[in-house]
Formats: sequence, structure tokens, C-alpha cells
Amino acid sequence: MSLTSDAIWAASPTTTRGQPTPLSADAKGERIAYASGKSVFLRSIDNPAVSSQYTQHTAQTTVARFAPSGFYVASGDVAGTVRVWDAVGEGATKGEYHIIAGRINDVAWDGDSQRIIAVGDGKERFGHCITADSGNSVGEIAGHSSQINSVSIRQQRPLRAATGSDDTSLVFYHGAPFKFNTSLRGQHSRFVFGTAFAPDGSVFASVGADKRIWLYDGRTGEPKAQVGEGVHTGSVFAVSWAQDSRQFVTASADQTVRIWDVEAAKAVQTWRMGEEGLVSIPHQQVGVVWPAGRSDGLVISADLEGNLNYLVQGNPKPARVVRGHQKNITAATMSGSTLLTGSYEGRVLAWDLSTGVADKVDGDSHSNYVAGFAASTSTAEAEGFSVGWDDTLRSMSVPSKVFTGQSISLPSQPKGVATASGAVFVLSSDAIAVYSNGTKAGSLSVKYIPTSIAAHGTTVAVGGDDKLVYVYTLSGTDLKETGTQLRRATSPISALAFSATGDNLAVGASNGKIYAFETTGDWKLVTDRWSAHTARITCLAWDGSGRYAASGSLDTNVMVWSVEDPGKRVKALNAHKDGVTAVAWDAVGRIVSAGGDASIKLWKV
Repeated sequence: MSLTSDAIWAASPTTTRGQPTPLSADAKGERIAYASGKSVFLRSIDNPAVSSQYTQHTAQTTVARFAPSGFYVASGDVAGTVRVWDAVGEGATKGEYHIIAGRINDVAWDGDSQRIIAVGDGKERFGHCITADSGNSVGEIAGHSSQINSVSIRQQRPLRAATGSDDTSLVFYHGAPFKFNTSLRGQHSRFVFGTAFAPDGSVFASVGADKRIWLYDGRTGEPKAQVGEGVHTGSVFAVSWAQDSRQFVTASADQTVRIWDVEAAKAVQTWRMGEEGLVSIPHQQVGVVWPAGRSDGLVISADLEGNLNYLVQGNPKPARVVRGHQKNITAATMSGSTLLTGSYEGRVLAWDLSTGVADKVDGDSHSNYVAGFAASTSTAEAEGFSVGWDDTLRSMSVPSKVFTGQSISLPSQPKGVATASGAVFVLSSDAIAVYSNGTKAGSLSVKYIPTSIAAHGTTVAVGGDDKLVYVYTLSGTDLKETGTQLRRATSPISALAFSATGDNLAVGASNGKIYAFETTGDWKLVTDRWSAHTARITCLAWDGSGRYAASGSLDTNVMVWSVEDPGKRVKALNAHKDGVTAVAWDAVGRIVSAGGDASIKLWKV
């Protein structure tokens, strides 16, 4: 038995309010690249459920750009490092270059896929030009007095480059080697967020926080014209050109994406996100790319929530919206063929396992950290329950993907949630509360500090930081102590899971050890040999047969264990950067895992 990667469902681009989010597409228009957390994702445009992940950065990533050849990607991070790596094979790193002492904001390739200019917010300098294969200097970036937000290189000879900065100016460079030619001042009165040369090199455009769009001569850098004055009513964060160089597209904080005709100097198509007439900060458009090599004229924009909007000319609404998590996933559970996930900032998504596409769970969601999920299938319609650090318990209809009813305020911060026999059990720092039909039906105070909870039938197991597992039974709506205490762990309990039939209980501890008990009779120990993890067990899940258990840990690994052969295991090492936070089994025996990298991965067992 082995564990092999079956699919990666990518995280969303990381966005920051008031900052552009760079998007890049390859030369064939097949994949899109963007930075998310400490990773870079390369994602299929036509099938967003197919993606690959580059995890070699040690700091938050900020930008990723395909080389014109399509064979390499250059990506930058907040520590000032640019990495050049293989975009076609296994993602092998070709070079790692320290450019500036601070955040990299943008990267540009020349037309030969040989030279790179990287810019950002440094201490001694704001950017540098290097060769992609060796990191040798091929010029210098000078002429700005504040951080540089964007850079673009003309793809034809003679080589030219343009940078836009917080000092409201653009600098035009001649190359190669690249050297200062002219400083363009007066066109923008606030931060310059985006610069882009047209594919034919005849013109380049700049956009900024003053809502202006300017066009310049691509060879000389002479300002030519301002386009669409007063049309955008918010900062313009990004600009990208059509392959024919006759049109370009802009993305703005006014929730719009607009296509502009260069000759007519006016907008020929406008998409407005969100409800008409309503100001919605999450719908601010912070990034845009017009993929080359496509016949359908597709434009892809990113909003502040990290959603990717697929925009087709002639269609006033997005043809599709690709959603994901931006922050680390903190909880997940399976309900039939739907995977429910919640993340650090309170976003709750429902994933269709057959397509790998996520929908937002509509309605009144959590305002921050989602601490736990439980799914009930006892009712006619599958129901999900979630608890969050906004101290609420919420219920949702899984098929309708909507939060139902009123949220229930909890007296203190919840530590976990479980459901069985029509009741919902919420764990807090000193009690186990029982909820039934949307109201609190009972509560049992405990003397120890509880850490985790699991329920099956009328049996409820609670782990404590005193290294014990306490077993309770549900009578009506009251929890009764059974007197059973499972003593085996040598470290505080951190995760619990009953098998599908309720015959076995898996117990995970914060030192990485896992124990399995039989739940019938006197709770006999099945095995204490599941001990290959090196950090806290964060999640456990049994397959449908009850013969195998999967575990996830802060050590970034996913493992599968056998009851029949406790000494054997299969593992996926480094499954999730920053730790695994959830595991589940789907109907066909695959394992689904989620983690601190905000992505979801499927594993064939």
C-alpha cells in the first residue's frame, strides 16, 4: 500500500488591501501563476481543479511570473529573494538570488527569457537586473526615491524597461545592460501601481492610485495620452494587454474590470462585481491578466477575497468564479460527497469532490477562526454544524450550501464540536454543552481542561490535557459520566475520532503518538504502535471499513495506519507547508487533507 498525490486544489492568491496582486499567464494561455502564503501555485485555466505547488520559499511569496518561453517561473517573497524554477517538470529550482533587503513587489522577464528585473521595497536599493541562469548583474535600477510597485520589459529589441513607484513617477530604462534614461513625472499624482508594455512593444501603459491611465511611446518613453479620465472611480491596481496590442484591460478598487480600445481611447467593455449600487470592499478588483494564445478572449481578474473571476467579452457577468482559501484552513469535515472547510479568517467553503470546485456557504458566516465542524446525516437533509472563535455555533444545509437559522451565542470560546443522535456537543474550557433543535438542552461541567471531542451513537469521548480520555453517555439530552477513563497517552490529548461503526476510537496526542481502543466492553487497547509523527496530532479519520486510520500532524505529514498490521504505515511527507490541519476519507477510499498552506490535496491509497 502506498500514498500518492492525486490532485491539488490550490489556495487563492494572497491579497492585501490597497496593494496590487500580480497574476501571470503562460504563453499558451493554459496556466495561471500567482503567489499564495509561502507557496506559488500554477493552475490550469480551463480546469482549475488541476494545479501544481512550488514550496521552496521560506517567507511569504508576493509575485510569480512565467518566462515568455513558458519553461520557467520567477517568484519573489517578502525577504527580497527571487527564485527561478522549472515550470514544466518537477519544479526544480534553477537559481536563488537575494535582490533587495525587503519585499519584492514585481518581477519582469525580457523577451529572450534570459534577463530578469525584480523591484520592491528595499533599504539600499529598490530593484536590480540579473541574468536568470546565474544571477549576474545586467544593469541597475535607479531614479526612484520610494518603493517600486511594478516593472515591465519591452519584449523586442532595442530593449526598454519601465518602473512605477510610490514616489508618483515612472522611470524609463534603456538596455541591455539596463540603465536610467528618463524620469517621467507629472502624469500621476499618487502611487503608480501598474506598468505594462504592449506585446508589439509600440506603447506601454501605466495605472495608479490617482485613477488615471497613461500611454507612452514604447521606444522613447514619451508620454502620448491619458485614457478614460474620470471613468474609474477608485485606484487602478493592474493593467494587462491583449495579444493584438490594440486593447488592454484594467482592474480597479471601484469593483470594475474594463477593456480599453487604444485607438478610440475609451472603454469598450465593463464588468462590475458585486450587487449593483452597493459598495463592497471584498469585490475590489486588485489583479488582472489577459492570457495570450487563446481564441476566446478570456480575461481573469482577482478580487480582494482572492476569488478568480473568468470574464468573457459580451457577457456582463463572470462566466465562472474560482474560489479557495487565502488563509490557513483550520477545520474540515466530509458530508457525503461534499467537503466543508473553514479557515483562519472565518471563510467557509463547500467543495464538490467530483469536480474540485468550491462554493461559498452563503448566509451569516463566522467573523474569524473556524474552530471545528461536525456533519450530521441523521436528518432527511444533510446538516453541518460549525463553531468559531467569534463564540458562535452555526448550522448549515449542506446540499443548499447556506447557513440556516440563527447563530447561537456560546458563553466562551469553543474548543471543538461533535454531533450524534440528533444532538450537538460543544466543548469549552470547562464544560460540554448539549444543543438540540437550535437551543441549549444541557451542560456538564468538568474539572479538567478539555482539548478535543468525538461522538458516535450515545457515546461521547472527550480528551483532556491531563493525558486522559473521558467517556460519557447521552441519556435524553443529559450527559452522564460512565467512569471510564482511558489511560495510555504520555502527553495531552489533541485529537479523537470514532470509526464509522463506532467500534474503534483513535486517540492522538500532542507528542505525535496515536492509540486505538475498542469501544465495546472494557475499552481494550488495540495498538499503541502508531508513533511515526514527530509533532502534535491535529486530526484523525477512519475509513469506512474501520481497518485503516489516517492522521495529520504539525510535522507536515499525512500517514495511514492499519489495525490489522499496526507496525506498518504509508506516508505522504511534507503534504502541507505549515502543518496538516484536517484529514478525511472520501467514498472511493481516497484521503483528503487540508493544511496551513490553504490548499486541499487528494491522495490515492
